[in-house]
Amino acid sequence: MDSRPVSAAEPKVKHKSFNYHTGLKWAGNRAGTLSSPGKAEFRVASPPEFKGEEGVWTPEDLFVAAVEACTMTTFLAFALRLNLPVVSYSSSAEGLLEFAEGKYQFTKVVIRPVIVVEKAEALPQVEQAIHDAHHKCLISNSIRSQVFVEPTIKVQ
Repeated sequence: MDSRPVSAAEPKVKHKSFNYHTGLKWAGNRAGTLSSPGKAEFRVASPPEFKGEEGVWTPEDLFVAAVEACTMTTFLAFALRLNLPVVSYSSSAEGLLEFAEGKYQFTKVVIRPVIVVEKAEALPQVEQAIHDAHHKCLISNSIRSQVFVEPTIKVQ
């Protein structure tokens, strides 16, 4: 039993909630114009394999890109907070869309970041930061797909 007085209880952390808004207007066939307040509009469509348009962003592209972008921005937030000597960050990502459990769904997303740092001494911290970012990425934590991060970390 905890013998601490009630007044010594840990303070409760307040977490904020946020809302994000988008709009979509049908543009004919299997395409539309995606918008969000204060941001540039862009065309989205079904991918060619689902009778959509070639060369247009698709919901599938945006899904994979959301995981990839969240991983990067989370890592960069950690790197900034830890004052890590990051010179550059780039990545590629691949999402596997499969017919599973009677429907199409993304079963796996693999993010392959390439991180360049100034000093070899920073390698362990940078590696820890990218793995922490993977586990803290709010998009990855909001989806059912398995997400893997396969980083390459180099010294300048």
